[in-house]
Amino acid sequence: MCTDRPRISLCIGSAAVLLAVPGAVAQLGVIAFGGLVGFGLYRDTIAVGSVPGGTSPARGHVAAAVALGAFFALLLALPALASTTGSHHLAVFDSFYRSGSLVFGGGHVVLPLLRAEVVPRDWLSDDQFLAGYGAAQALPGPMFAFSAYLGAAMSPGPTSWVNGLWCLLGIFLPAWLLIGGALPFWHRLRAKRWAQAALAGANAAVVGVLLAALYTPVFTESVRGPRDLVAALVAFGLLEHWKAPPWLVVAASAAAGQWLLTA
Repeated sequence: MCTDRPRISLCIGSAAVLLAVPGAVAQLGVIAFGGLVGFGLYRDTIAVGSVPGGTSPARGHVAAAVALGAFFALLLALPALASTTGSHHLAVFDSFYRSGSLVFGGGHVVLPLLRAEVVPRDWLSDDQFLAGYGAAQALPGPMFAFSAYLGAAMSPGPTSWVNGLWCLLGIFLPAWLLIGGALPFWHRLRAKRWAQAALAGANAAVVGVLLAALYTPVFTESVRGPRDLVAALVAFGLLEHWKAPPWLVVAASAAAGQWLLTA
């Protein structure tokens, strides 16, 4: 996604801004800025593939409009409802719905958004958050599934799985609504040079978001000494050069950590 100097610069600049000014607003800002830069630089040069002709039925557009309306209505109404009612369950759903709505790019981009929602509110500690994130690396599927762990960990007990499903619904619902809303227009949109140009710039900014998330909270909160750094380097070597299965590397790292803790 960063194949030339402008996009590499966008990546580095985005990471620098987010490390200096962390938060969801800054994350959205650098992605939007990347989209504008991409539009300005690549709208006349980027190549787009041919797209089959034809139009989608009118009823498809109506359903899409309903889905998009529901997406924005929930995004605006949930914070107000949570604040007015004082409901913890609504506050949790709002936090996960907002994280699912604001994320752009790879699943790991959601990491700083989720942490900003659950850790400062003392719903979970940093150690609990990163322990679940590490365990999620051993599982197949989207990173959004990490939300089920967060929900269950926030409400320990025999019904913790219910809160896990509640958080899972909250984070996936925005994507379902957006896909339903954008699908009738997607083929037409992806044929537009301006859309592809803006996406090229936004994607480069997303790489910067990932770079910032790698440093904080992943590195700053989990690599706290020489032993942690050694473990991280060994795990990286096993994954990158020996092509070891991620689940095996995570399990081995957890076992090594437990052994060092009790040694």
